[in-house]
Amino acid sequence: MIPNVNISVRSLVEYVYSSGSIESGFRTSRSLTEGTKAHQKVQKQYGELDQHEVYVSAEIPYEDLLFVIDGRCDGLLMDADGVTVTVDEIKSTSSDIGQIEENSYPVHWAQAKCYAYMVSKDRGLSRIRIQLTYMQIDTEETRRFVEEVSTEELEQFMFDVVERYYPYAQARNEHEQRRNQSIKELSFPFPNYREGQRKLAGAVYKTINERRKLFAKAPTGIGKTMSTLFPSVKAIGEGLLQRIFYLTARTTTRTAAEEAYSLLQAGGLQLHVVTITAKEKVCFKEEVRCSKEHCEFADGYYDRINEAVLDLLRHETIMTRTVIESYARKHRVCPFEFSLDVAYAADAVICDYNYIFDPRVNLKRLFEEQKRQTSLLVDEAHNLVDRAREMYSSVLNKSDFLELQREFKGVRAELHDAAKAINQYFIAMRKQIGDRQMQVEPELPESLIGLLDVFISAAEKELVGAGAIPPTTPLLLEAYFGAQNFVRIAKLYDERYVTFMASERNEVSVKLFCLDPSHLLRQMGKGYRSHVFFSATLSPLSYFMDTLGAGEDDYSVTVASPFSKEQLDVFVQPLSTRYQDRERSREPIARSLYEQMAKRSGNYLVFFPSYAYMSSVYEAFTDLVGEQDKGMLPKEEPRSQLRVLVQQTKMSEEEREHFLAEFQAGTEKTLVGFAVMGGIFSEGIDLVGDRLKGVAVVGVGLPQLGPERNLIKAYMESTGKNGYEYAYVFPGMNKVQQAGGRLIRSETDCGVLLLIDDRYLQPLYQRLLPEEWRDYTVLQAQRY
Repeated sequence: MIPNVNISVRSLVEYVYSSGSIESGFRTSRSLTEGTKAHQKVQKQYGELDQHEVYVSAEIPYEDLLFVIDGRCDGLLMDADGVTVTVDEIKSTSSDIGQIEENSYPVHWAQAKCYAYMVSKDRGLSRIRIQLTYMQIDTEETRRFVEEVSTEELEQFMFDVVERYYPYAQARNEHEQRRNQSIKELSFPFPNYREGQRKLAGAVYKTINERRKLFAKAPTGIGKTMSTLFPSVKAIGEGLLQRIFYLTARTTTRTAAEEAYSLLQAGGLQLHVVTITAKEKVCFKEEVRCSKEHCEFADGYYDRINEAVLDLLRHETIMTRTVIESYARKHRVCPFEFSLDVAYAADAVICDYNYIFDPRVNLKRLFEEQKRQTSLLVDEAHNLVDRAREMYSSVLNKSDFLELQREFKGVRAELHDAAKAINQYFIAMRKQIGDRQMQVEPELPESLIGLLDVFISAAEKELVGAGAIPPTTPLLLEAYFGAQNFVRIAKLYDERYVTFMASERNEVSVKLFCLDPSHLLRQMGKGYRSHVFFSATLSPLSYFMDTLGAGEDDYSVTVASPFSKEQLDVFVQPLSTRYQDRERSREPIARSLYEQMAKRSGNYLVFFPSYAYMSSVYEAFTDLVGEQDKGMLPKEEPRSQLRVLVQQTKMSEEEREHFLAEFQAGTEKTLVGFAVMGGIFSEGIDLVGDRLKGVAVVGVGLPQLGPERNLIKAYMESTGKNGYEYAYVFPGMNKVQQAGGRLIRSETDCGVLLLIDDRYLQPLYQRLLPEEWRDYTVLQAQRY
């Protein structure tokens, strides 16, 4: 039996013509929705005999493979005789349509010819016309190019396309056979399942099989990464899936996924796994400027990419950042774009949430038929709520457009006038706000959207004219993308949004603020076979299911902690950390920390709700150490034996690694690390064994009171929910759980957890503590 290669027309021509995505290469600045609307406007002009969105397919044998190619052509136009047929391929653009020539986009002709071949073969035609219709989104101006070709010519064209695609298809087919056989023979990589691990793995497989979403609260220590990956890999072997996306918020959790895949590979698995790293981190140039004039890895990229992808897939399986960079240098291609192109060919992808859920950077070339065979594994899913709110919000600042107005004065009149008009809008807004400093409106600022459309059009003309780009291009480019995103988010604006305007000194900003991202998360995740949202701190589960877009038929599972209560001693110090009490309580808090750490040497982490509060308590704590050194306190441990590290803002990766490297096991000294809740050291790090003997959490983690959090609170109350809990308590206590969760990471870990805040004795906060934390000892309250 000849193996089938099932592929869409768009995927085929994009690979063969190597000109990048049709969407990203042509429809440069508008949403897919606007492109669809443009298609519909053209199709409404069709006659009674004409057809639109016509499904077509063809089977073409080549060598040892049968290529099954299909797609939907935008239009079939019939002449009055009902015999002569024209295949219409529609494309939309926000650029100047007058700049488009007949052969500007060969990939568009290629796509149309594929459809024309299928139509002519199906209808027994000897000749057929092909028409490319371009529509300018803003003006609705159209431009058409028509040519007539014979079926014989189209047949030769299709043969040539398939011939050029064959080496990749053959390599892919051979890989899939090896992959599926390896999965069939693959065993769980450990002698036994840990407690709770089989339960989670079974729930994941059931979710994939039944095309649902799963929300899993699973504690650290059971092996969540393997519990989600192993059943997903097995689902590929059984034909339920073709691709797995492992989505993370942090580099550390990406590493855990890579290590899990490597462990499966050591057990015989043959799977193509690629990690996508942010452009800023992998760029080979000192300055990220993605144009052929400034980067030799961008110049001629599409001439070399197919060979690079094929070379990588033939020789590698686990394609980490290091591997990607090595092959990118070998083939002189951009490492970031290279990783994206490989992602469309890989069996598994490890990447940030953005590549699926963010409308700015999501993988747009993942077509619907591919989504239906893809599972999303969302690690540390508690992070996705605020990340999604950020993805679906957008902000603009007056200062950017004032600077552009000045830069282009007397240089580019159209661009200068567009920037000036937006700056004038902000000036009028500042007058409207007056002394209030902020203003909230439930409506979309339509007049600003109109001004931004004019600016985007002017900016595109400037940016497309490569030779005429002035030195201000980075600023213009940043403002251009910012305006694009603002207009894009405006298309999503509904009752879940408000327009938030703020004025402070000379700066004025306007923000389209997403209050509830659940609906948009559902929309962006639509079409994928299954979703698995998992975290050790997905608590309360009802809150996360609501905010992450669960449906009525979706599943949830809670896995009990595998650790014994004897591993953890929990203490509550009932001191107030409320803002108005912080100055009075900082010394008692410092003393409580000191007394706990003086009892036993080892490594400790202390987490605070903010950098300012951390600095204040740090001063009091170091004063105590100094007093002890001077003999003013009982000398349980000399100061030379106690060191304090403090988390700094915007630490580099090297600085972070150095901070964590200080936490060594087997030392007789005491090391105290002061850090911030919700920061880089409060989740995603493993300090197992004696590397960490104690954790203290100061406060209940509530976000700082502010207008945006209060807007979320008010919105949630308007929907019948407890606004204060949704906006403040649940996000805050999640940070507490994450910080405290750094302590017990394995069956052999043990330590002390100190919770400092009198609110831990209140029922609301008590019920949000993990089960294993509730057997606590209340310390005697210290005097202020």
